[in-house]
Amino acid sequence: MLHIAALNTHYGDSHILRGVTLSLQARTSMGLLGRNGMGKTTLIRSVMGYAKPTSGAVRWGDADSAKVVTASAPERMARLGIGYVPEGRGIFPNLSVRENLVMSARAGVDGQKDWTLERVLATFPRLGERLNFGGQQLSGGEQQMLSIGRALMTNPKLLILDEATEGLAPLIVADIWRVVSAIRATGISTLIVDRNYRAVLAHTDVAVVLEKGLVVTSGPSAELAAKPAVLAGLLGV
Repeated sequence: MLHIAALNTHYGDSHILRGVTLSLQARTSMGLLGRNGMGKTTLIRSVMGYAKPTSGAVRWGDADSAKVVTASAPERMARLGIGYVPEGRGIFPNLSVRENLVMSARAGVDGQKDWTLERVLATFPRLGERLNFGGQQLSGGEQQMLSIGRALMTNPKLLILDEATEGLAPLIVADIWRVVSAIRATGISTLIVDRNYRAVLAHTDVAVVLEKGLVVTSGPSAELAAKPAVLAGLLGV
């Protein structure tokens, strides 16, 4: 579904991504791991078009017919079927919960309408209790639920979650991971960045570890979880 080949991205004179290559298959959940500053968010931003790669390629679709989408505008990536939950949530604070959700509602690229307002509210009951609240009136956890719900309203083929549990209370974190499991079970592909590597490995099929902008190891999540010494060296845990 998503194919990244020899991707290099710079911020000014800083060389952040250094030849990153990976593929995410349809109906697969991938964890993206690494210490702070290793290039995880830059990789996501390079895929979504917020950062412009200096070389390499991003392709979208079946391997034999994938389209080159390198440096495409974020709105094009959304239309292709990628839902993005950014670090910091990115909700509209002056819109109500209902407005935040409805403004993004559309059928998926294949015409599917699996994720409706009713389904999102059933998934996040807290949002249903706060439909007329402004985004700025929500707690951090509720804002995160709203950000995920808004992405689901686009009926994506791939959902990217960047630090979806950062700074949240433990009960809310558990609720977010519950929803991630439910999303995964529907067959939507997911790309997950989160500091809790144990939770990431428990909720993904495969994982990739970045170090200084390089892919240093990858493989089935269960196999990586069984190598705590390796992870300790790479993640500083």
